[in-house]
Amino acid sequence: MTALASAASAAKGQSDIPDYRVFTTYPRSENPGMPGPYPGRVVRVRSNSCVDESTERVDVPTVQKMMASGMSSLTGDRDPRDSWRRFFSSADTVGIKINSSGARTQMNSRPEVVAEICERLIETGVKASEIFIHERLSAQMAEIHYEDYVPDGVRIESAPSFLGFDPDVFVDVNFFGEDDTRSFMLRMSTERFTKIINVPNMKDHGASGVTGCLKNVAYGEFNNVARSHRHTKTHTLSYIGTLCDVEPLRSKTVLQIMDGLIGVWHGGPFSRNPRFRFYPKQMVFGTDPVAIDRLLIDVIDDKRKAEGAISVWDQSMKVHDADGSRWNIDPDANRFVRETGHIEYASRLGLGVYDLERIDLEEIQIS
Repeated sequence: MTALASAASAAKGQSDIPDYRVFTTYPRSENPGMPGPYPGRVVRVRSNSCVDESTERVDVPTVQKMMASGMSSLTGDRDPRDSWRRFFSSADTVGIKINSSGARTQMNSRPEVVAEICERLIETGVKASEIFIHERLSAQMAEIHYEDYVPDGVRIESAPSFLGFDPDVFVDVNFFGEDDTRSFMLRMSTERFTKIINVPNMKDHGASGVTGCLKNVAYGEFNNVARSHRHTKTHTLSYIGTLCDVEPLRSKTVLQIMDGLIGVWHGGPFSRNPRFRFYPKQMVFGTDPVAIDRLLIDVIDDKRKAEGAISVWDQSMKVHDADGSRWNIDPDANRFVRETGHIEYASRLGLGVYDLERIDLEEIQIS
């Protein structure tokens, strides 16, 4: 019940925080993966040649250079192979948590990026059969066809295809009087994986403001999560961090690699309107999900400002789109009252560093 105590502490002084009850059979780790060994440390690698904006074709050699540079800079090792060995060994079973919510428009964790992660894990000694590209649901992930990119033997699984959900690890909370108040963690994450790599995208989100590391791993590793927002109201402020704080998810998620080759500045996470896609052409590396997501806020908000759109911090009811008819075409409309503050809330749970002055950002530009 340590996660419950942490959530209560974070909510101190705030109103309208639901009564979360956290149940887990796994103890709190002394050295959890989030924020991990590099709290507040973020490496951002940019390359103008990583993706062709007209075709959205990804340049694989450039992605390989970006991955090598980002990992070695994160850990301080000259050889990126040594960087990977700091996190993984031949004894590990590794889950790669991708984002597939924009699969129909190819606004997902790019298979070229995921394939390179798989290659580096295998080079480290992890067996291909012990690497699991995974997501909560299978339908969207199946549309991406990761199997066409990754090494033979790598498994692609979802809760319906493998093990389901763990009945002993869940968060019980009643948001709007719904009948089903429990959200269970993926059983492959509790029982099968020893480590998890989180591979989110750069997207805005109508309920949480942005969707980056924290939301990707929280809403992708538990079921029954969409109930947190209804009509105008969303509880993403406290729910995202609370889910991330649950063991063993917090301890096992040891590496964050944000795929920022292509992004969504409005209408996320699905990117149904191509008008709102943009090309940050970057990858971001760290173990601290809060620090990476804090920087993501500015990436999305700066793009919105450049486009003349309202800020992701705008919670005014005057921009609320009551029936959802305007939101997909109008960047000055919000589906919900956005809770961009969920990232700061997560920092109060000890999940990472939020203060920009305490974030150690290294910027790298490669050809």
